[in-house]
Amino acid sequence: MDEAAAQVWSTLTTGVYILTTRDGGIGHGMSASWVTQVSGEPPLLAAAVGRNCYSHGRIVGHGMFGLNVVGQSSRRLQDYFHSAAARRPGNLDRVDWFWSPSGVPWLSSALLCLECRVRQQIIVGDRSLFLASVSAWRWGTPDLALTTQELPYVFVGEVRPARRWALRTAGGLQE
Repeated sequence: MDEAAAQVWSTLTTGVYILTTRDGGIGHGMSASWVTQVSGEPPLLAAAVGRNCYSHGRIVGHGMFGLNVVGQSSRRLQDYFHSAAARRPGNLDRVDWFWSPSGVPWLSSALLCLECRVRQQIIVGDRSLFLASVSAWRWGTPDLALTTQELPYVFVGEVRPARRWALRTAGGLQE
């Protein structure tokens, strides 16, 4: 993706989430930002997951995943799951977590934890779009959700340093 296109896509603001899966009794987490509500009735969300990601096979096999909303005070979760240290199976060993009612990992310090049941999988480009309903949730400590605009990098199919545009004149936006 060229720089101009990356700027366009990086301007689309999303929340920051840690998507969690299980493989038997072992939990795994990955940073996710391509998540959104897609239906009001029935209430459904969609999460895009790379088909080459470790979590992809776990979601397909188990039919469920956890979605943990990262808050301002739990940003360290995003820092960890974005890092090279987290790119391994069983990577929940460095964070506090527990099992949801139906057995997906929930992160103790998340703003909100959701238990998601896959209703449909749609192949889109290099990703699977998992449409899911929420079967259980747990609120954490009151906080504000972290967004992609607050990170020093952006994921636009690849990780790139964030370049912010600022209003410098009444005539428009300038870099």
